[in-house]
Amino acid sequence: MLRIVSICALLLALCAASALAADVTGTWNGEMNSPDGNSMSIVFHFKQDGAKLTGSVDGPGGNTIEIKDGKVDGDHLSFVIQFDAGGNDMKITHEGTIKGDEITLTTKFEGGPGGEGPAPMKLKRAK
Repeated sequence: MLRIVSICALLLALCAASALAADVTGTWNGEMNSPDGNSMSIVFHFKQDGAKLTGSVDGPGGNTIEIKDGKVDGDHLSFVIQFDAGGNDMKITHEGTIKGDEITLTTKFEGGPGGEGPAPMKLKRAK
């Protein structure tokens, strides 16, 4: 009997933890500062399946870029986008924190200009 009660308590705890995990599925809008100081709109389309994050980004010029290596862990998410930037393979790693209908993302560039990305970007869930 004690074993059954323990198993039930464990299942309830796991269900509660899943309910607290953020679900980022949907469309998120933000503004990104370019290296020349101009601002550009950026749209993320996320699909979450448990801890796995997939989707795409509507980049500058209307190009759609697939999200790779996406993960959601509690209120944290991370993913990578890769594309050809004028003959250079550009890889941008995004890491962020989810708070309700807002995500704060930081970026790191590999290839292209390299180094840290622009200041953290705020994304808002599209209604």
